[in-house]
Amino acid sequence: MDIYNVIGIMSGTSLDGVDIAFCIFQKKLNIWNFEIVKAQTFDYNKTWKEKLNSLHRSNALSFVKTHAEYGDYLGELVNGFLEKNTLNPDFIASHGHTIFHQPQEKLTFQIGDGAAIAAKTKFTVVSDFRNLDVKLGGQGAPLVPIGDKLLFPQYDYCLNLGGFANISFDNEANQRIAFDICPVNIVLNKIAAEFDFAFDDKGKIAKSGYLNPQLLLELDALDYYNQKNPKSLGKEWVIEYFEPILKKINLSASDKLRTVCEHIAKQISKAITHNNSKSLLISGGGAYNDFLINRIKAHTNQKIHIPENKIIDFKEAMIFAFLGVLKMRGEINCLKSVTGASKDSSGGVIFNLS
Repeated sequence: MDIYNVIGIMSGTSLDGVDIAFCIFQKKLNIWNFEIVKAQTFDYNKTWKEKLNSLHRSNALSFVKTHAEYGDYLGELVNGFLEKNTLNPDFIASHGHTIFHQPQEKLTFQIGDGAAIAAKTKFTVVSDFRNLDVKLGGQGAPLVPIGDKLLFPQYDYCLNLGGFANISFDNEANQRIAFDICPVNIVLNKIAAEFDFAFDDKGKIAKSGYLNPQLLLELDALDYYNQKNPKSLGKEWVIEYFEPILKKINLSASDKLRTVCEHIAKQISKAITHNNSKSLLISGGGAYNDFLINRIKAHTNQKIHIPENKIIDFKEAMIFAFLGVLKMRGEINCLKSVTGASKDSSGGVIFNLS
């Protein structure tokens, strides 16, 4: 029986904050079990939000400095978290925060220097999970599906509603398939900011708005939705293609939220209609958006399961901890069937202090 105590760190594109989860993984009779023992989200202050939001426009020196500073920052957060909860992990697995994701250019970059985290915490760190897959011709995303497959095998579909909606499932050949479906919180939160809210609580503002057929038509017509997987989305795509449509049509923020929620629900239903009456696990911050969940239910006939809050909030941080376990074991943690890479791989860079 193999047991691992691991810290997982995740920061999503919607800038909600840094998720830190202390998890226990146990492999017994070839089956993986997990427990999220303690977890916490650390909200970004205004300075970090602005810095992360604008870093893609910075010069090279500022970028490298921020990469190191953000690693120090993550290390400090982990130290405080461990001290507060009296925890002692075997190692740390950190996703970092994505600044660039352009797999067509064989380019992806998540800031948060693993060496800085290791030096600050004095623990071994695994980081930079996406780069190898991208260099192998893959999308470098999504990476969560192998965790879905091994840790949540009882569900036919695993849907995460974070900055983007992404889904994973096994095809007829028992290969894991996954892809980004559409933007979610990266867009919804930005529209909610027009009301000075960080997010649309339970989708109440969206519910009060009116559906705009023209906006819905134009969003649904975006080329990405006709592309075959493997495929993934990044902030650059939202800025270049999605936001101009929102700006072009003059609508109230509530009408935009209402229409974008409908768009999200429609695109999710398109991604899963080939298999009806199956079980669908929904996690990520969007699982708390009651209006969005109801629109997804209206467009599908899946058996939707919303898990306990710990899994909703910290599933990605937990799975990156698990990807770290697989890396430390020298096992595959990135599937070519998901990303389109030339081969399966064990992604991540290990900064070992032992």
